[in-house]
This record gives sequence, C-alpha cells and structure tokens, in this order.
Amino acid sequence: MVLEYCENGNLRNLYLNNFDDNIKLYRLSEIANGLLSIHNAEKVHKDFHSGNILLGLAMFISDLGMCQPANNKEKSDKKEGVYGVLPYMAPEVLRGHQYTKAADIYSFGIIMNEFLSEEIPFNDIPHDHILAVKICKGLRPKISEDIPKFLVDLIMKCWDAKTENRPSAKELYQILKKWDKEDEKLSSEIRTQMDKYNRKIREKTLKNRSNDNKSESIKTHPQAVYTSRFLSFKNLPEPVNSSDLSSFQVNSDDIPSVSANINLNEINQEDDSNLND
Repeated sequence: MVLEYCENGNLRNLYLNNFDDNIKLYRLSEIANGLLSIHNAEKVHKDFHSGNILLGLAMFISDLGMCQPANNKEKSDKKEGVYGVLPYMAPEVLRGHQYTKAADIYSFGIIMNEFLSEEIPFNDIPHDHILAVKICKGLRPKISEDIPKFLVDLIMKCWDAKTENRPSAKELYQILKKWDKEDEKLSSEIRTQMDKYNRKIREKTLKNRSNDNKSESIKTHPQAVYTSRFLSFKNLPEPVNSSDLSSFQVNSDDIPSVSANINLNEINQEDDSNLND
C-alpha cells in the first residue's frame, strides 16, 4: 500500500515545532470532515487522538486499525477492557460500554482543545486508574484563556459526560465550516476574536523560538502514555460533568455561545450531499 508522505508529521508536531498557524478553524473543519466521512460510512474510529491526524498537502485521519462498524454489537453490554490513549477516551468507554460515534466526538473535543490551547492533555500526571476516576467525575484538560468563548462552548459540548449532549460529526463540520467562512470576512466578529487569539498564540510562539522546538521545554510525566494500549479499570463512577468550571474561564466580551450563533436544527436539514464538497 502506497500512501502520501506527510512531511509535517502529526497534529501535535504542528504546534510543538512553533509553526505559525493562523488557519486553525480551517484545519479543524478538515478534521471534522474526515471524521464525518468515517461516520457516514457507519464506522467509528475508536482510537482518535492528535497523533493519528497527519499533515501533508491536506490533513488525514490515520491508524484505522481499530475502526469498526458503528452498529457493531458486543457480546455483552460491558467489556473487560479497551484499547486507546487515556486522555482522549470518553468516560463511558473507560467504564467498558460500547464504543459509539459519540465517543469519537468526545475525542474530537480533546483534540480541538489541545490544538487551540497548544498543550498536551494531562501530560504532567500519571495515566492511571486515578485519572480514569477523575475523568468520570468530570475532570477535563485545562482550556486556555486565550481561546474565544464560541470555541470553548463547542469544546465543552463535545466532551460532555452525557453522550446525547454531544454534537454529531455533521454538526461539527457545518459549524466549523461556517465559522471558517466568517473568519475570512474582515468585519466579522469571529474574525476579530480569531485575530486576537492568533496574536496571543504568536506572542507565545516567539517566546519559545529560543528553543529549537517547544517539545524540548515540556516535561512529561514518566507514567503519561500517548500510545494506544490495553486499559482495564474497575469500579469507575457514573460519568458526570464537573461543577468546577474554574478552568473554563473566558472573557465576558467574547462571542456569545454556540447555540446563539448556530441553529443546529437548520444544519440537520441541509443536504448531506454537500458535506464533502
């Protein structure tokens, strides 16, 4: 099998190597479109994380070795263990429940926050049973205060503890595609907020230029594992959303919430044939 060589590596390489990237909305919409293609084929990825998103002439979702039919029925409601990278795994999956499209959406939320915050999720703590318990109790990676509120809202919808509250891949793609188009308009509020975000990220990037790349200054806990492995946790609590929103603070002058900007019912009525244009 011959595949295109992705000279820019994976998504994590992109921000760790101090790459000045001001088209993040476009890149996120591309990733959402790739995930949509998987879900439209009635498949689920099951191992969706930033290391599996590759950058060549376009963006590609790779490592489909665990990809399975979305309606695949397990022999029982719960499994003894699962494969994956703990920080990106939905709490219901950690508890052994069947992997669904909504679990891929949870992973997208973690990836989206990582890409915009330019921080590796849970890199400073062990990826063990304690972290799995905390994730089920609502712990999520810290959201950078530099990220505009309209994006923060979407991230939090993606990693909601209740699967029914997460958007579909179709909704994600349409929302991000719409925002990317708004970002192209000089007078749009989204353009204003994204320009502000890009300036702050650029300032941080310039500070890191003294190193060859950002990865050299990051200290990762020896028990933080970012390759897929077998995980089996017992007696995890029922997933809930955290009542502690201190890490989700955003400026009050940011754009209103997702629901105020995007009518998801209207999105669902759009022609599916236009989604992969």
